[in-house]
Amino acid sequence: MDAVRVHALKQAKGDRAFAELLRVARETGLEALDLACQLAQEQGHMNTSVVPNELRRLTSPPRASLMETPDALVLLLEPVANCARYDELRGVSHV
Repeated sequence: MDAVRVHALKQAKGDRAFAELLRVARETGLEALDLACQLAQEQGHMNTSVVPNELRRLTSPPRASLMETPDALVLLLEPVANCARYDELRGVSHV
């Protein structure tokens, strides 16, 4: 975290950006913030805008896995796109 803090304080309004990181750490914990700072540093991005993204990746719930489509729900004949139908719906007065 110190490396990110030092880098942030060299930037314009970096003190505010680092304070925002600490505010976010109130919700996620300092351990998660420290790990997010380490991940950002390993990638070579010690920018204070990268750390919250890493933090979200660490603390977000896992994504749901894709479900297999049952055979009864598979389309036998896929519909064909017919854009001329929309022209018919609009009528000739709007063309």
